[in-house]
Amino acid sequence: MQYLHAMIRTNCPQESIDFYVKGLGLKLLSEKKVPAGKFTLYFLGESEDGPMIELTHNWDEREYTGGDQFGHLAFRVDDIYQLCQHLQDMGVTINRPPRDGHMAFVKDPNNISIELLQKGDSLPPQAPWSEMESVGSW
Repeated sequence: MQYLHAMIRTNCPQESIDFYVKGLGLKLLSEKKVPAGKFTLYFLGESEDGPMIELTHNWDEREYTGGDQFGHLAFRVDDIYQLCQHLQDMGVTINRPPRDGHMAFVKDPNNISIELLQKGDSLPPQAPWSEMESVGSW
């Protein structure tokens, strides 16, 4: 068995693509418009051989709110502090800061929780992250 992808419905496809590509460093691997079904599929990942995120944009005016239709996606990262700073510089709220040098949570533009896990051992606690409080839900 091979894990293929997780699907997230979005009503803000470009913001979502920017979050995953510019924020997390994934690549937009493919885009498929399906006029008969009135939707577009965007597949993002590191490669087509690895796990991917499928963003589904239905062309109707449906609203998706709260992100409660999905738990979270988890990404292993090389430097949790560097990535959290990068995301924060992009205007992303760090809902659960990496106080322990190991785990953080943010949300994508669809309000989906994203868990960030430090690769290997936890990094030593580091300011300002070690003093930051959690905000919102994650």
